[in-house]
Amino acid sequence: MSDNRINNKGTKGNKGGRPSKSEEVQMIERLTPLEPKAFKALEQGIEDGDFKYVQMFYNYYAGKPKETKDISITSEQPLFDL
Repeated sequence: MSDNRINNKGTKGNKGGRPSKSEEVQMIERLTPLEPKAFKALEQGIEDGDFKYVQMFYNYYAGKPKETKDISITSEQPLFDL
């Protein structure tokens, strides 16, 4: 029975993995002319007070805040069943 491991990313002949450095450089070269428009759209979104634009700006500028989870147990449960 086959478990399809050959379809996993990173296997030989499967292009599902990380792009090569040359492909990344080509993508950066294609996107560079759009940079002023992207900054202008970000600036407009921030000026309009749209929360998503402000959130995106601060996620990249200061980094995402560390997520914390408050876990509370409301009833006592035995650790072991006897």
